Amino acid sequence: MGFLTDPEFWARWLSIVIIDLTLAGDNALVIALAVRTLPRRQQFWGRIWGTVGAVALRLMFITVITFLLRVPLLQVAGGLVLVWIAVKLVRQEGGEGEGHVRQGTTLLEAVWIIIVADVVMSLDNVLAVAGAAHGDLVLVTFGIALSLPLVVWGSGILARLMNRYPWIVWLGGGILGYVAGEMMLKDEVVQQRLGEEAVHLLHYPLPLALGAVLTGLGWWFAQGQRRRKAAERA
Repeated sequence: MGFLTDPEFWARWLSIVIIDLTLAGDNALVIALAVRTLPRRQQFWGRIWGTVGAVALRLMFITVITFLLRVPLLQVAGGLVLVWIAVKLVRQEGGEGEGHVRQGTTLLEAVWIIIVADVVMSLDNVLAVAGAAHGDLVLVTFGIALSLPLVVWGSGILARLMNRYPWIVWLGGGILGYVAGEMMLKDEVVQQRLGEEAVHLLHYPLPLALGAVLTGLGWWFAQGQRRRKAAERA
């Protein structure tokens, strides 16, 4: 327990906390999108188990980070997975109570989406945390544990807002698209093939375009759902 009196330990711990809290917004967004159509009593457990599973895999990633850095096109594949998740999430029908949950949206499915999306989005975070911790898993666990309550609490508020204001769902899909575009451009293979100048030119246009497409898809899916509901009432 001598590390508790070590100033360097606390300095590194603070840097990890800042890294985790900086990225907590993205994590909370994914969780809120995944659980928003669940029955209200299941949303809490979806947030809890999804977060716990994601953190466990993130800790595992940190222990094998050297291997991960050698995998070619890893971030491109991660970006494509994130686009697929964003499309899946913006297609979910918002509910107005437990009877309006989209068929097939279950607690297990929501937890799985949260874990996969968080793992994909945490590649950069894993690099940053691993560097700040200098291989000290006690520090990593300590830092991540502090961010958990904020992520779970924030995702609960976001889920309620999404059910009330559908445009937040479209915006959330767009944010995931932007993150996916950034991730693909950061891949070492992509940077070598395109060249530094081309990557620099695409740094904002590609993620913004991908985000705009996914936001538009969210709006389009919502309009289709409204037309179907209007036809059912007629």
